[in-house]
Amino acid sequence: MDVLVLGGTSFVGRWIVQDLLDRGHTPTLFSRGKTGTDLFPGTARATGDRDAGDYESIAGASWDAVVDVSGYVPRHVQEAAAAVTTGRYLFISTGSVYDPAAGTDGMNEDSPRLPPYRDSEVVDGDTYGPLKVACEDDLRSLHGDRATIVRPGIVAGPYDPTERFTYWTRARGTVEVPGRLDQPVQVVDARDLARLVVLLLETDKPGTFNAVGPQPAVTLGELVTVCGADEVIQVAERPGFPLVLPDPSWDVMFRRSSAAALAIGMPATPLATTAADTRTWDIARGEPEIPLP
Repeated sequence: MDVLVLGGTSFVGRWIVQDLLDRGHTPTLFSRGKTGTDLFPGTARATGDRDAGDYESIAGASWDAVVDVSGYVPRHVQEAAAAVTTGRYLFISTGSVYDPAAGTDGMNEDSPRLPPYRDSEVVDGDTYGPLKVACEDDLRSLHGDRATIVRPGIVAGPYDPTERFTYWTRARGTVEVPGRLDQPVQVVDARDLARLVVLLLETDKPGTFNAVGPQPAVTLGELVTVCGADEVIQVAERPGFPLVLPDPSWDVMFRRSSAAALAIGMPATPLATTAADTRTWDIARGEPEIPLP
């Protein structure tokens, strides 16, 4: 397949492109050309800035499929649809579209979402999920049965630019965790997410799919132990700490079902493997083993 990847040089997109190449497909990367320019030599590239509405380098082209890794506001989805013709349009959304107040354990793809938000294009903690809801709505309106939506949870693995999971892979010895040790946690290996995306393209599968793991969720204490801690001690909660939820009412967000994605063939890399591979990458980029607070 000839696949246009909108994004593809940072983390999630990087693994999707790698999986496409490994499976013998032909990706073209569309990005601003400011990061990852040394990646995937020989792979076609097109330059443009989505925030500025610049799709000139791909305007009028046709693709077997489009993978949208970098769409965050409805205008991104609308303008991409106007710029290119595609057989299937796969959009990387987020589990943050779900409404935790209306959710239950085992939330699936039909669980209630937050209201869509269209009043501005400022992406922050409050608008991120609702903006993605609006993107999903527009995607379905524009592409119908040619639309596929993937809703990842917390994505982990090598090249992760955040500290959400990588932080805990530095855990050694006795680790103090400022949160409930029995709180559920779900992370999905970026490579499993990438394989799901490519499988959905190869099978031309419409619909919506949660990309989360493991099933069932592990506890926060178990995750820190798997990441390398010898002993885990619960201490007073601190806001904003990696993977620590504000209160138990949010636990449903880490107990989502990935049954539909697993049925398609999404792999389930063991958490210990994700942790070890992330730690190896973290050390290679120069991060020392440091005690956690």
